[in-house]
Amino acid sequence: MILLLPYRPPLDWEAMLDFLSGRCTAGVEQVEGGAYRRTVRIGKRVGWVSVTAEPARPALRVEVSSSLSAARRPLEARLRALFDLDLDPAEVAAALRRDRLLAPSVRRNPGLRVNGAFDAFEAAVRVVLGQQVSVRAATTVAGRLAAALGDPVETPFPGLDRLAPTPGAVTTAGEDRIARVGMPGARARTLLALAGAIAAGDLVLERGSDPDQVRDRMLALPGVGPWTASLVAMRALGAPDAFPGGDLGVLRALGVKSAREAEARAEAWRPWRAYAAMHLWNLP
Repeated sequence: MILLLPYRPPLDWEAMLDFLSGRCTAGVEQVEGGAYRRTVRIGKRVGWVSVTAEPARPALRVEVSSSLSAARRPLEARLRALFDLDLDPAEVAAALRRDRLLAPSVRRNPGLRVNGAFDAFEAAVRVVLGQQVSVRAATTVAGRLAAALGDPVETPFPGLDRLAPTPGAVTTAGEDRIARVGMPGARARTLLALAGAIAAGDLVLERGSDPDQVRDRMLALPGVGPWTASLVAMRALGAPDAFPGGDLGVLRALGVKSAREAEARAEAWRPWRAYAAMHLWNLP
């Protein structure tokens, strides 16, 4: 099955692939030859997708395994969320290019978008794994976690053979088994608390959820601080005004030393602070 997902141009597909390629969970995702591929679980249906840019029109071309043919609508919604395809980039650019610091990046990267989430729990887990470690280290641990707790799946792509772990799989595994993939016990307990809250329905991570309510519930979990809650809001909820003020890259780009200073500076960028953060990360 082939799907075409239209969007309002421009879209910086190369920047999106660059972001994803450095964060691909081994076995679950891969970027190769201008394509993003991943395994998929939607309800009881499993399969895979391969996404490329259409050269002649503003759309993404999605090759979908036949096993997912009955899940077309939720699959399209997830992919649109992952690639931020419902954005009007002209509206964001008009707001952010008025800022002297951001204007050069807005001109250089007119189609820069916020990489969202195909699966909210998967994205939240990835954010937790990224606490106080490098992107590379978090990517390694994410692959180990998928190998340990993700169900196997067949695809035509070598190396793409695991489904992302579910909240149930994480809670069943327990702290010791999770920690053995290469993380401190405190981080394993955070993952367990996150998975348990989602499995129990106490925490709902869905695109369009109230970001303030989700932030409060995230902050109530052990080991979750403002940085984690903000990044989850950016990626899992698609909250356009979420802003990780304490992020080291943000602080460095702004030339400030505290999250409070960064957040004060970011007031001028409402309601597009998540996109401002993307541009800050892209400053030379």
